[in-house]
Amino acid sequence: MPFLSDNVASVHPAVLEALAAANTPDAGYDNDGLSKSLNGRFSDLFETQVAAYWVTTGTAANSLALASLCPPYGSIITHEDAHIQNDECGAPEFYTHGAKLLLAGGDGAKLTPEAITARAASIPADVHWAQPHAVSITNATEWGCVYTPQETAAIGQLCRDKGWGLHLDGARFANAVAALDVHPADLTWRAGVDILSFGFVKNGGMNAEALVFFKPEQAAAFAAMRKRAGHLQSKGRFAAAQILALLDDDRWLTNARAANASAAMLAQAAVSRLAVPTQANEVFVRLSTAEAAALRDQGFAFYDWDVGVARLVVSWDQPQAEIDALSSALRSLL
Repeated sequence: MPFLSDNVASVHPAVLEALAAANTPDAGYDNDGLSKSLNGRFSDLFETQVAAYWVTTGTAANSLALASLCPPYGSIITHEDAHIQNDECGAPEFYTHGAKLLLAGGDGAKLTPEAITARAASIPADVHWAQPHAVSITNATEWGCVYTPQETAAIGQLCRDKGWGLHLDGARFANAVAALDVHPADLTWRAGVDILSFGFVKNGGMNAEALVFFKPEQAAAFAAMRKRAGHLQSKGRFAAAQILALLDDDRWLTNARAANASAAMLAQAAVSRLAVPTQANEVFVRLSTAEAAALRDQGFAFYDWDVGVARLVVSWDQPQAEIDALSSALRSLL
């Protein structure tokens, strides 16, 4: 019974149907009708004019976004637990051709304006230091916590005051929107976000993510950057088809709500042991080595996230029987 990651989830049936429907001759690269429709679909979703592109991985989405915001001689402020710091094998530095990541702390893997300001203040304003050009936040974070519109807007205002870009790693953006029950614009451009890496793979997709530029002029060089990075698929319609299928009928939100609701059930079962509040689809539980082993002996798979803390990730299609079984096991164990 896998609770390792929402990457293990199945592909949504509507996505498979869309892939089959797209399996007819069409223009190559991103010149097909499906790819060309992305700008309009995302502009409608966010209620503002955007430029939207597909890429194949979240790593590419994050790294190319940061390369669009930060020059090689600059730096990017992010949380010390951020995915771009710990889980992307130096890809942001590679795609930016050397920009540095400046790390700051914060509870629940969330940055605050104060933490960002303090980290920036530690960089002397001279040519010997890589000056900040951008901030990258993650919503929901690597500890499953959610930035509210107000928290995001405070960081966005700081970035505007400093002349920095603001990137949002939204691998679980759908879960954050579903958790807060807000308009997606309130967590993005209305709060000052410049570029969103909009995650679909963890939420029912196969191998397509979206990069959304809320200032279309910032995307002027992106097409060439994506090509040079090896992420311009020759049959891009199959990537676009996945994204569009999950946007249709708000499937992206329906899937996220299902995952969040099931995670809340697990959190209730383990409430006395939660390391952080459960706000999206990840549950972090304090377990001894023996307790973790006992759960694994019962067939539950999960990662040890920190010393004495296990991470349980609920997928959009997690069977209710598995949720019930783990909830019962947690109650019995704890």
